[in-house]
Amino acid sequence: MTLTVSVALCTYNGARFIGEQLSSILAQSRMPDEIVVSDDGSRDDTLAIVERMAGTAPLPVRVLSGLEPLGVTRNFERAIRATAGEIIVLSDQDDIWKADRVERCVRLFEQQDDVDFVFGDAQMVDAAGADLGYTLFEALEFRPDERRDVQCPSAFDTLLRRNVATGATAAFRRRLADAAMPFPADWVHDEWLAIIASLTGRLAVIDEPLIDYRQHGANQIGMRKPGFAQKVSRVLEPRGDRNRALVRRTEALVERMLEADFPAEHEHLEAAEGKLRIERVRAGLPKNRLLRLPTVLREAKRGDYERYTSQGRAEVLRDLLQPA
Repeated sequence: MTLTVSVALCTYNGARFIGEQLSSILAQSRMPDEIVVSDDGSRDDTLAIVERMAGTAPLPVRVLSGLEPLGVTRNFERAIRATAGEIIVLSDQDDIWKADRVERCVRLFEQQDDVDFVFGDAQMVDAAGADLGYTLFEALEFRPDERRDVQCPSAFDTLLRRNVATGATAAFRRRLADAAMPFPADWVHDEWLAIIASLTGRLAVIDEPLIDYRQHGANQIGMRKPGFAQKVSRVLEPRGDRNRALVRRTEALVERMLEADFPAEHEHLEAAEGKLRIERVRAGLPKNRLLRLPTVLREAKRGDYERYTSQGRAEVLRDLLQPA
């Protein structure tokens, strides 16, 4: 049976790139069955371009506009809810799809019924579409061992530490959308869908670029390859709300996992509660860096930094050195 495919495309002041984006979708080797465009209050010519192209498109293009601005995550939720396909492919307004993106994702879903979420690599390009010389996976430092683990039952543990799935390259089954929505306020839609997929089914990774991922300085969500100076600046930047936000995010995850109709294994719940514990400890560290030392060293000895935090031992340095 052929799977039906919907594209959930979100726009916001994207007139500069939306035409090229839509053209790449309409040039797919396996055409989607519909495109749903959810606009988040654009004040430029985005909607005019979308509606003009919709008028000549060989498939239905529905435009949700004139609605309350929601922000990135809730706008994607609105777009996803409006789709009808069995497979939903996410799209940002800036990027250029490789011609076989839909075909490759659909083939994988057809071959592996237990896969709920597929994501892939991307070629990083500048505003003009010129190759920046590195890929998304390189920018994320998404190692081969992590790519292997995220396709195994241990995917939850990997995604609990950090997100490695970028929504601009993602596709997923309707059943995952039903399980994952509504999206919690403190999560971005792609990372939430990925971690829920690790509980409801399985993830799959396509190691080759599925899109040209445009970096132009005005991305709502972008990605740059971090250099040494940037990594050091992360360690030394003020603590701000980051640790409290990690607590809120993990609380939302544990709450969803405790719902009676949600498929959470005991070891997954135990891991989520372990992450919540250490994130609460980190959020409660004193402003005085010397006073943090005993607590941070105790947690490092427990091994929970490496088990549950995004950068492992580097997070120990962050907690010791970050100014309040």
